[in-house]
Parts: sequence; C-alpha cells; structure tokens
Amino acid sequence: MPIQWNDGALAEGLRCYQNEEFFLAHEHWESVWLIAEEPEKTFLQALIQVAAAFHHFQKKNSKGAASLLQASLRRLDSFPSVYGGIEVESLQKCIREWLQKLLLEDLSPRPPYPRIR
Repeated sequence: MPIQWNDGALAEGLRCYQNEEFFLAHEHWESVWLIAEEPEKTFLQALIQVAAAFHHFQKKNSKGAASLLQASLRRLDSFPSVYGGIEVESLQKCIREWLQKLLLEDLSPRPPYPRIR
C-alpha cells in the first residue's frame, strides 16, 4: 500500500498535525496504521508516536513526550532520507533537537514543532 498524503485520513491527520492538533492527527493516522502492511505500518507508527509525543508535551508531560520521541527515532532509523513523500532525515534532526532540550529540561526557547513534509 503506497502512502498517499493527498486525501483521506492521512491528509486529514497531516492537516491536524500542521495545526498542532496532535491528538487528532494521531487518531487519523492510526486508522490507516491499523490496516497498513510493512514497511508502511512501522513508518506510520513512527509518525503516530511523534504526534502523540507532542500531545503529551502540550499536556505538560515532558517525560512521556521524550519517551515517545525516542521510540519514533528507533523506528525511523531504518528508513531512507525520504520515504513515502516525507523528508525523514530533516524530521529526525528536529526530533533529536527536541529530545536534547526535553532531556536537559531546557525548552527556552522552545524549538518549533518538527515539520512533516
């Protein structure tokens, strides 16, 4: 199943993610993840974990956010720099920056949320 970001639940989840509605993004993407096959299933799970991480961050749960970002990075490590139309390498770089700040408990200034593009 090729990943299609132009319509349906993936597109709606991307719109929610870009609007910082991370819980809703997670929900939309999960509906596709449930029926996906590998390797798309693992890739979508990584993106779902990113969205869930920032939902936790919005709810003041930095430890939960850091844990989910670490899990996401582990999954993304097996993918090329661009996969399914997503710039994986730049996403990983942003996630690592967030992780460093979360683990040091130094979010001033808070970096922008990673873009999924």
